[in-house]
Amino acid sequence: MEFQMLQWHWLVIGMVLIAAEMFIVSFTILWFGIGALVVAIMEIFFSMTLNIQILLWSCSSVFFTFIWFKIIKPKMALSNQGDNSRKSAIGESGIVIKAPTDTTQGRMRFNTPIMDCDEWSFSCDKPVNLGDKLQIKTISGDTLVVKKID
Repeated sequence: MEFQMLQWHWLVIGMVLIAAEMFIVSFTILWFGIGALVVAIMEIFFSMTLNIQILLWSCSSVFFTFIWFKIIKPKMALSNQGDNSRKSAIGESGIVIKAPTDTTQGRMRFNTPIMDCDEWSFSCDKPVNLGDKLQIKTISGDTLVVKKID
């Protein structure tokens, strides 16, 4: 007796993989889940052997992953570097991970990347310590001008 994957098997696999993406931040499992959904849709219209289903799943997963990393993600990165991204960064807050000294600037980290970086050099008019929360006032070149949040 040969095992046969039905469309609902692929539907469940796809939904599980897509749901797993919420817990894994690599943003690659999503494309394998969408590939499984493609197989589920194709299985509705065409009866395929298990080998063909796995081949279709592999090819569609690789295709979606390729499209994401080579076309969509680079375009999104370019859109995060314009004047709009600089304006939207104003008011964001982060935490000091390296306090400034007399000779070096401080470094701060953000929960979500600001203009494609999660760590930035900063200058502040008040003394700051490790772990202090800062908010962006303006951006001067590659340095953030920040204010301390009490």
